[in-house]
Amino acid sequence: MKRFDISVVGELNADLILYGLPATLEPEREHLAEDLAITLGSSSAIFAHNISLLGSRVGFTSCIGGDPLGKFCVDRLQESGVDVSGVKVLAAKTTGLTVILPLAAQRKILTYLGTTLDLQFAHLDLNYLGSASHFHLSSFFLLRGLRPRIPELFSKMKQSGLTTSLDTNDDPEDLWVEDVKSVLKSVDIFLPNEREACKLAGASDVQNALDSLSRLVPIVVIKCGPKGVLAKRGKNQFHAPSVSVQPVDTVGAGDSFNAGFLHKFILRCNLEECLEYGNAVAALSTTRAGGTEALRERNHRESFLQTSVSPRKGGIS
Repeated sequence: MKRFDISVVGELNADLILYGLPATLEPEREHLAEDLAITLGSSSAIFAHNISLLGSRVGFTSCIGGDPLGKFCVDRLQESGVDVSGVKVLAAKTTGLTVILPLAAQRKILTYLGTTLDLQFAHLDLNYLGSASHFHLSSFFLLRGLRPRIPELFSKMKQSGLTTSLDTNDDPEDLWVEDVKSVLKSVDIFLPNEREACKLAGASDVQNALDSLSRLVPIVVIKCGPKGVLAKRGKNQFHAPSVSVQPVDTVGAGDSFNAGFLHKFILRCNLEECLEYGNAVAALSTTRAGGTEALRERNHRESFLQTSVSPRKGGIS
């Protein structure tokens, strides 16, 4: 029996979210927030935290600084049941932080990468990562120290018999260079959002992006926010509508979708059930501040998912 259901590699930092700001931020003015939240942040950690609370056994690999912020992040992961023995502490370094400003129509995201830049291939224990059924990596473009060897990492995971998934997240440089496509050769499930899919495929619309990417990856799932998700496996295309909810914020909703989708995928549920459950978990995550707080409340989590997911027998994908 495998030690983990899923092993995860990625960044690890906290989120500071300021609520109730003016719709327009003027230079040289002091703007007052009405509320704030300090939560576990980063795509990889939100994903690992949430899929663990859904019931998957998770091994997590990253690095943090020797500071209170890093300890806060690791403590939050441990509280959710994630195994953090793969997290390296770089004592002289500083853990990263993302500041999120939810404004009237859009949000502004400001990130100090910190130790995200320091994660190297040498920090990885391939036996630890390989002791799972599935491998997932998030934030391809932020992992600059690891990035040159990410194609090799995915190839080794495939050779070890794991299924694999990738969520690149945004490219802060907006370059979307071709090296990511060398990784896709060893990816079973690709999980971009609509903008990321179009950028990576060089497509002007989501359908063309889906068609193009599905020629590279066996299963492509494109997250389209309130419009739900589109997916394609071979010649078969699927759509699953989003779950209607009044959001507190949408921080981590995409990562939470990944958690719900892959939790069901690992259980060998059919693709439609994976999509539906992913949408339910994404909606759940928006009902509290940040990407993890809604799932930390057990009664709230279980009640929401019970009423949001259709009862079905499921089946093997």
